[in-house]
Amino acid sequence: MKVLAIETSCDETAAAVLEDSGAVLSNVVASQIKDHAAFGGVVPEIASRRHTELIEPVVKEALGEAGITERDLGAVAVTRGPGLVGALLVGISFAKSLAYGLGIPLVGVNHLEGHLAAAMIDNEVTYPHIGMVVSGGHTSLYRIDSPSKVEPIGQTLDDAAGEAYDKVAKLLFLGYPGGVVIENLSRGVDAHEIDFPRPLMNDGSYDFSFSGLKTAVLNRVLKEGIFEDMALGFSGMPREKKPVPGKENLVPKIAAAFQEAVVEVLVTKAFRAAVENSMDLLVVTGGVASNGRLREKLGEKSAETGVRLIIPDRKYCTDNAAMIGRAGLRSLREGRFAGLDLNAVSRWTWE
Repeated sequence: MKVLAIETSCDETAAAVLEDSGAVLSNVVASQIKDHAAFGGVVPEIASRRHTELIEPVVKEALGEAGITERDLGAVAVTRGPGLVGALLVGISFAKSLAYGLGIPLVGVNHLEGHLAAAMIDNEVTYPHIGMVVSGGHTSLYRIDSPSKVEPIGQTLDDAAGEAYDKVAKLLFLGYPGGVVIENLSRGVDAHEIDFPRPLMNDGSYDFSFSGLKTAVLNRVLKEGIFEDMALGFSGMPREKKPVPGKENLVPKIAAAFQEAVVEVLVTKAFRAAVENSMDLLVVTGGVASNGRLREKLGEKSAETGVRLIIPDRKYCTDNAAMIGRAGLRSLREGRFAGLDLNAVSRWTWE
């Protein structure tokens, strides 16, 4: 059986075709980065409009790459939430129409379950294990005893890690998306020359907090006087600003120090959760899991602790439809089909 998967939870329009064995036949993603870059973040209305324009050609491309037509499909899986409601509704409406027209099953998938299911693509995932989702909207830890038994054990109390990257990049006038520009700027820079706090790293919980770190970056930027008229930057005008002469070298140092603080917190909490819960496997997914420095430090900690580590290929870390299809296969096997009353949900705890 061939399954079409659709993902439109935020600013990527994505479609993929999978076999019921889990094999990925195609995985197409149309990014909207250029549409939102001028605003320093995702604008929901723009995202919804672009999904409407892109959804049909993206699905056609996914079917073409898989070498099939819509008549060869046996089911449709679509992200139901969490995410931007307007964006989600575009994918859901398309999926419902297609499933109804073809007379095939429809399943609604939790976006977070999809991220964790991405680890199953090209990897052998065993149970139980600890899962961590790190993205622009989520930073969460889970104890996963089986595909159907998932317990949230930690989450961000304020900003998600990816959100903090975007906000710090904005403070430094580096552009969007923040994760990519900060990672690139930080390469080869001494990340320990500037010391930033590691919020909640040793508090004994599995929760995260990055708003205080973001404030520490702001205070350092103001203290150093790196930019003139910073207040204008906070209101979004202008969106680009050059450091004052002689302060240029401080920007990459601050970026690298910020990234190192985020990475150290994520790595420490994730492996502590694995060790304290007697788990021999840690799965790390989500857009921030594409970050090279995070992947490097996770690998080092895995070798140090003996805890096996799975991080999906980068193309399956960022929002994509293959992960939605992989998670949707479980719903199909269990007969948990959705009706034509399937609706979007902005917040949805994975049960």
